[in-house]
Amino acid sequence: MRVFLLYPDRDFDLSRELPPNAADLSQDLALDILFAAMAQGDQFLLDVARRVVLSGSDELDVILYRQEILRDCLKHPDIVRQIYSIPVEFLERKRKEWLWISPRHAAPSSILSGAQRMLEVSLDLLQKLRQIADEHAGAFTSRGFRRFFSMIKQELDDAYLATMAKHIQALRFPKGVLLSAQLGNGNEGTNYTLCKPHDRERSWLKRIFAARSPIYSFSLHPRDDHGARVLGELRDRGLARAANSTAQAAEHIESFFKVLRWELAFYMGCLNLYEQLQQLNEPIAFPQVAPAKERRFSCTGLYDISLALTMKRTVVGNDVTADGKDLVIITGPNQGGKTTFLRSVGLAQLMMQAGMFVPAESFSGTVCSGVFTHFKREEDRTLRSGKFEEELKRISAVIDLIRPNGLVLLNESFASTNEREGAEIAREVVSALLESGVKIFYVTHMYEFARRVHEQRAQNVLFLRAERLADGTRTFKVKEGEPVGTSYGADLYNKIFVSGETEREGASLSVALDQA
Repeated sequence: MRVFLLYPDRDFDLSRELPPNAADLSQDLALDILFAAMAQGDQFLLDVARRVVLSGSDELDVILYRQEILRDCLKHPDIVRQIYSIPVEFLERKRKEWLWISPRHAAPSSILSGAQRMLEVSLDLLQKLRQIADEHAGAFTSRGFRRFFSMIKQELDDAYLATMAKHIQALRFPKGVLLSAQLGNGNEGTNYTLCKPHDRERSWLKRIFAARSPIYSFSLHPRDDHGARVLGELRDRGLARAANSTAQAAEHIESFFKVLRWELAFYMGCLNLYEQLQQLNEPIAFPQVAPAKERRFSCTGLYDISLALTMKRTVVGNDVTADGKDLVIITGPNQGGKTTFLRSVGLAQLMMQAGMFVPAESFSGTVCSGVFTHFKREEDRTLRSGKFEEELKRISAVIDLIRPNGLVLLNESFASTNEREGAEIAREVVSALLESGVKIFYVTHMYEFARRVHEQRAQNVLFLRAERLADGTRTFKVKEGEPVGTSYGADLYNKIFVSGETEREGASLSVALDQA
């Protein structure tokens, strides 16, 4: 039985490593907040959410396949939770009863005992899963759930479940183990075979008059440990094939439950996240996904989901249209929402490629080959390298990893040196990335760099500016607009240092502006 709820034709590869830039993504985009919201304190859900989101697919069909399944989950959350509870219950029973399938070199009787018990505790759960499929399959419309329920009905039909129950009962050997054997070379036993028990369903009259074979028997002394060991070895020889077959069946059932739990856990995390956003009255949208060769990016009401989850309230969203653009440069005043917007872009891209909904009223985007970030960092406290050197090392690592049709988010990159030098390095790096087919969102205060790009009047560049009202108020929205030569540091000074009629001296103002 195959689950196929994350891919239409295969299971999720649990051995797949996380991308090498996973730590940077988590730090720069505040992904741990998103994962914690999906997990709701469940470590297993946290691990699954992290792995699936950070290993998002670049296959368009896979993304749409997961979107369909997630839509079904949002429509029928109670049913999906019922299904998820089944593999969870199986693994809990296994843990409580210390059930496991003994290794292949163990005695066949030990292997058979563990496998038989494993099948026994799973039988009613399989029956429950079949019942859910019978009652609710018609309510689901996604390809993934239709295939899943069809597989359950076909492979867990009445005949299969009845046969399974019969075999589980027989493997208890209530009347002992019936074996046959032959004499081989040197009168040693060979061809040990487990036989079906005598037919207990015959009438008493038939059993009385049936032909009987002569019976030869012997009994062991209670203290005959050696004899008991020899009989045990003979019994194990007869049980070997049955033990192997039963173990394979039990391993198959256990593997099915594990995969079912793992793949459904991702959608359980999405349900948890959806319910929290509903409580915050924040919108969600299933994105329109375009192939990697296209350049599409447009959104209405796009917001930073990590910020909303932290603030526990609605946050400002942005409307942007950047279709056909390879480079988006965001400038504007300090603390105007530029980094927040940049983070919302990265979060939406990762969530889209994981097959999730995105935090927006509407969203359309292009599948990318990978998401990379280069955000400013605090000074290296170990003093092993300067801040600018550390920036260059990190951008070099990004360039080594990124492929054509990748997406890179630059936040104040190369600002730790003087503006002239930083602008020149930014120009060279951005040009090289664009020539390699990489899409870029760049938040910068380097007016010299932004001015040069703006003067080129390239059709594939969009300029956004964080909005500032005439009185200095930040709306935390970004809107289309050409770069300006100030970041309005005086606004921050007035906000922080000027209170009522209190005024600071000019020297203090100079220091504050330098720091801003």
